[in-house]
Amino acid sequence: MRLATDWRRLVRDALLIVGGSVLFAIGIDCFELPNGIAAGGLTGLATIIYAVGKSAGVTLPVGLQTIVMNIVLLAYVVVTTRDWSYVSRSIAGILVSGFLMDALKPFLPVPTQGELLISAIWGAVFVGAGVGVVFLSGGNTGGTDIVCQLIAKRNGMPLGTLSMIVDGVIVVASIPVFSLRNALFAGVAMYIGGRVIDAVVDGPRTARVAYVISDEHEAIANRIMYELGRGCTELQARGVWSGNDRPVLMCVCGRTETTRLKQIVGETDPDAIVILSEVHEAFGEGFSRIGA
Repeated sequence: MRLATDWRRLVRDALLIVGGSVLFAIGIDCFELPNGIAAGGLTGLATIIYAVGKSAGVTLPVGLQTIVMNIVLLAYVVVTTRDWSYVSRSIAGILVSGFLMDALKPFLPVPTQGELLISAIWGAVFVGAGVGVVFLSGGNTGGTDIVCQLIAKRNGMPLGTLSMIVDGVIVVASIPVFSLRNALFAGVAMYIGGRVIDAVVDGPRTARVAYVISDEHEAIANRIMYELGRGCTELQARGVWSGNDRPVLMCVCGRTETTRLKQIVGETDPDAIVILSEVHEAFGEGFSRIGA
């Protein structure tokens, strides 16, 4: 049984890596590379090198460049981690995405030649979707994150800040090769790509958590459980001003159930305090299983 599950997971992850890499390659080959949009990361750096080499009569395939750069960086990960599952999936993502970028380039059209805004938007959508799908396999397509980890270990800077700085340097470096206008659209592509990655990785599982403070907590809890069909947890809390114990109800629900939950609370106790917050992922009874 365990062997069958492992095989299914392996096949699923392989399909995610290949499918994500195809989307990634489409975004680069159809939109970003032909229009000189170096939207950060090692792929952006490879795009700059490709353009410089092309002007000198030398062809340096972007996919091959990213494979070489990433393998050098990944050597650091291999030495510093024992998570071989992550390493193997990352190597697969790097090799497949790099290979497909070069292999598909002669066969893919360039539908938005010269239209930088449309190219930046759709390139970011495809690249972001592709990277997000590969992330779902537990691996990645490599990139400047490894560089940021190396720098962060030396100076303690936040990874998010370092990532913005490193990608920003690559975008700025593209200005003398392409133009300031291209670099500005590359910044747009970076932002959209990041949002798309978040949507692919977290979007379908996004839920909301509600905290309800009310004297009618028992009645509200019963209605949530039997009318909304959601579990409800009672947390013990105490009012700082009054010093009285005030139970707090916690309920995780889907987006479409939030309105009904507020109606239940409002009908039961109009004076209740309700706090709603986004939850990126929710697993367990009533939601998807962990690892599914």
